[in-house]
Amino acid sequence: MQDRLTSVLFRSLRFGFRLIPLPPRTRDTLRRRFLDRFSALVPPAPRGRVVNGTRTRRSMERADQPALGHVGYRRQALPSPLPATLVAFYLPQFHPIPENDAWWGEGFTEWRNVGRALPQFEGHAQPRLPGALGYYDLRNPQVMRDQARLAREYGIGAFCFYFYWFGGKTLLEAPIRQWLTDRSIDFPFCLCWANENWSRRWDGRANDVLIAQQHSPEDDLAFIAHVAAYLRDPRYLRVDGKPLLLVYRPSLLPDPRATAERWRKWCREAGIGEICIAYTQSFDSAPPREYGFDAAVEFPPNLSTPRDLTAQQRLINPDYRGQALDWRELADDYRRRPMPPYRLFPAVNCGWDNEPRRPGNGRTYLHAAPRRYRDWLRATVEERLGSAADRLVFINAWNEWAEGAVLEPDARLGYAWLQATADALTPRSAPTPSQAGPCAVVHAWHVDAFEEILNALDKSGLSFRLVVTVPQERSEPVQAALAARRVQAEVVVVENRGRDILPFLRVANRLLDQGERVVLKLHTKRSTHRDDGELWRHQLVGRLLDPARAPAIASALARNPRLGLVVPEGHLQPLADFWGGNRENIDYLLTRIGVPPASADARFPAGSMYWVNLEALRPLLDAHLDEWEFEPEQGQIDGTFAHAVERVIALCVAATGSEVATAAAICGAPEPAGNEPYPFARRD
Repeated sequence: MQDRLTSVLFRSLRFGFRLIPLPPRTRDTLRRRFLDRFSALVPPAPRGRVVNGTRTRRSMERADQPALGHVGYRRQALPSPLPATLVAFYLPQFHPIPENDAWWGEGFTEWRNVGRALPQFEGHAQPRLPGALGYYDLRNPQVMRDQARLAREYGIGAFCFYFYWFGGKTLLEAPIRQWLTDRSIDFPFCLCWANENWSRRWDGRANDVLIAQQHSPEDDLAFIAHVAAYLRDPRYLRVDGKPLLLVYRPSLLPDPRATAERWRKWCREAGIGEICIAYTQSFDSAPPREYGFDAAVEFPPNLSTPRDLTAQQRLINPDYRGQALDWRELADDYRRRPMPPYRLFPAVNCGWDNEPRRPGNGRTYLHAAPRRYRDWLRATVEERLGSAADRLVFINAWNEWAEGAVLEPDARLGYAWLQATADALTPRSAPTPSQAGPCAVVHAWHVDAFEEILNALDKSGLSFRLVVTVPQERSEPVQAALAARRVQAEVVVVENRGRDILPFLRVANRLLDQGERVVLKLHTKRSTHRDDGELWRHQLVGRLLDPARAPAIASALARNPRLGLVVPEGHLQPLADFWGGNRENIDYLLTRIGVPPASADARFPAGSMYWVNLEALRPLLDAHLDEWEFEPEQGQIDGTFAHAVERVIALCVAATGSEVATAAAICGAPEPAGNEPYPFARRD
C-alpha cells in the first residue's frame, strides 16, 4: 500500500512539473534538487514474477561460454576516410588506488564488482566477463597500447577519458598520465571532467559522499592549469582546431558561465589558444550557450524513458528490487530525435546493466544487441549527421564493465560489439553473384533422407548456396554423399544438441551478418517414434521445393521485404493445440527475445521446415541465446528448448511486422481444409 501511495504521489508531482513552462536549464536544476533531497519519493520499480517452474534458466557451470552470435577477431579494411570520428567514453578505474582500498577494501578495482554479479532474473546475462583483454591492470602500459590498437582496427577514432578532480586532488589519473608520456600510443584522446561528488551509491548524489567537489573560482583555475599538459598534447582531440574539453554535469558548477570564461582566458594567456567546451547531456539538457559552453554531447541511456519491462521478468532472486527497461525503445528514441539548432555531438549506447555496482537493485536495459547497436550507429552517421560539418559521434562506452556498456571483447559475444562498430562505418554493398540466389541450410542426420533432399534441391530449378550442418558421428557419410554427387557445400560439423534448431540458429546468425536474406531451412526429418515420419518429411520438402513452386517462393521473398516466412500449406498449425510440455519454455523464450505473448490464434510451422527472410528472425537471433539452454540429446519427443524455439518462429516473424504465408498462397494452389485434424502430431 505504501508503495502504491508513493507511486501515485510521485506521478502526480511529475505530471504537474511537466505542465509548468520552464526553461530547460531551470527544469534540470529543479529536477536534480528534488532527486537529491527527496529520493525516497521515487517509487520502486514494478516487481518481477516469481515463477514456480521446474527449471531455473541460468548456467550452473560457468558464465564465460560463447553464446549464439559470438564473433572472433577479424582484420578488415575500413573505408578511408571514415564517415565519422567515433569517440568512446573510457573509464580508468581498473587499477588499485589507496582511496579505493580505504573505501572498498584492499586491492579494489572495478573488476571486483564485475566478477561478483549474479543473474537476478531468467535470461539476465550476469556476470559479464572480459574476453581477449582479460582482467587487465591499467598500471601495465601494454594494456593501453593494446586497447588503442584494437580501437583503431575497428573504427574508433578517439577515447574520452573520465577525469576525476576534487579541489586539487585527482583520482585514477595514473593511466591517463601514463598515456600522456607514452608516445608509442598514437591515438587521439580528450578529457571529460566527472565533476560530481563521488558517492558510495555510484550515482553522484548527496547520499554517503566519499569525496566531494570543491567548486570555486580558484578551483576553476587550478583545474585548467592541471589539465593544460593534456590540452597541449598533439594527440589531443580537436574540434575546429580547438582542444575539446567536456564537463559531465555543468549544472553542478556554481556559475558555469564564469567557469568557462576563466578557462578560455587562462588558455589564451598560456598559449593554448581557444578551446571548445562541451557538456554531456547526462542530467542536463539546456542549450550549451546557457552555460557559456560551445556544444553538447548526448549521453544515452540518460534522459530517455523507455518502457519498463520489470513486471514481465521471471525472477531468480525473489528479493530483486531492480529495474528492467527496453533498450530497443531507447535506441529508437535517440534515432528519431532531430538535431537541435545548437551544436550537438550525437551519441549511441552499446548496452547498460549496472547490476555489478548495485547487487539486486540494478538497472538493466534488455534487448541490447550488437546488430541493433550497429543499426543505431549507422543511422546516426548517415541520417542524423547527414551533411553536417561536425562528424563526431560519441559512444557510451568503451569499458564500463560494471555498468554493462562495453565495446571491448567479452566472453559471451567475443568481438561482436567491435565488429558491429566497424560494420556501421562500412557502406552496405549489394550481394555478390554467389550470394544472388537463395541459401539452403540442411541439417543432416539420416543419410538416406539427406540424399533425397539433395535430389529435391537439384530438381528445384534454383541454384542454391548450400550449408549442411551435421553431427560429428554422421559427418563422414554425409560428406561422402556430397562428393559422390559433386555438390559444392559448406559442411559445418556440430555437436548432437538441439536437433536441427540449434545448428540452424548458429548458421543463421553468421549468414545474416554475411548479407544473406532468403534462406530455405530443411532437415532429414524421420520422427522414428511415428509410423508416418517419412510421409511427413516428403510432404514438407515437396511443398517447399517442387520445381513448380520453389522459384516462385524464392522470387516472392526477394521482391517483398515484408514477406518473412513461407510455410508448407497444412503445416501452419494453431499453437494452442500443441502446447505439450512447452508452455513454460515458450513463456520464458518470448520474454527473453522481447516478443509479445502468444495470442489465441497464434500459429507455428509444424515440422520446422520453411523459407524465411532472416531479417524477420532478428528478435530471436539478436537475443544471443546460450547454447547450454538446449538440452543434451536424449531422444526427447517434446518439451525441450528446441521445441519451444520451433513454436515461436512465426510469433518472432510477426513481431517484426513481417508477414507469414503458406507456400500454396504464394503459388496460387488450393489450401487444405482448415477444419481437418493435423495428421502428423497429436493435439493436447
